[in-house]
Amino acid sequence: MKVIAVKTNNRTELVDITDRVREAISGTDSGICFIYCPHTTAGIIINEGADPAVAQDVIAVLNQVIPWRFDYKHLEGNSPAHIKATLTGPGTFVIVEDGQLKLGTWQRIFFAEYDGPRNRKVYVKVIPD
Repeated sequence: MKVIAVKTNNRTELVDITDRVREAISGTDSGICFIYCPHTTAGIIINEGADPAVAQDVIAVLNQVIPWRFDYKHLEGNSPAHIKATLTGPGTFVIVEDGQLKLGTWQRIFFAEYDGPRNRKVYVKVIPD
């Protein structure tokens, strides 16, 4: 298993970790790559990475649908981050074939921060064929 350190700078942001996941799987010919975030206020998503406006739109809509101001019961003050993480999930998987992540043309892997800025980690594990 490999660990990727991620430093975030904003309360809510998407950090492209695709190239770092590629580095983590180097030397693997084929299998399933699991990308997992061990945090309850962050997640992992795959989406378009060619146009940064897509990430901005995702963040804007999540922030509108799940506002920071609401009558939340969780006393720590970060309930919206927990809810966003629940919606996006803590991880995903990508097929590895011929040493390459089998992502679509525009797809990238993002660490989704919902309670930053923070220092985070992502686990990458390949189960070979």
